[in-house]
Amino acid sequence: MLIPKTTRTRQGERGAIDRAAAEALALRGLAWIAGDDDRLMRFLGLTGTDLDALRARAADPAFLGGVLDCLLGDEGWVIEFAGDAGLDPMLVAAARRQLPGAGQEDHS
Repeated sequence: MLIPKTTRTRQGERGAIDRAAAEALALRGLAWIAGDDDRLMRFLGLTGTDLDALRARAADPAFLGGVLDCLLGDEGWVIEFAGDAGLDPMLVAAARRQLPGAGQEDHS
């Protein structure tokens, strides 16, 4: 478990994020993944997608939720991404809850 349930962000608390900001954060996560060949190949393998599908779906909120699922599925990745982006890692989980498919995976 990456983030204890007792630290879930509620609307209005520090770290709250809206849908547009969640999509922007997920796009940053996708760029971070794509910026390293090993990470990109792992992402493509884990998701079963290819580069053409990635390009076609990069703006799809459901796909972006999957990007965050992939990040959150590896604690090392989420910590490294958050550090590189200057973000609190908990914000990644908060962003995930704003996108389609949230609740199917428990990253809290």
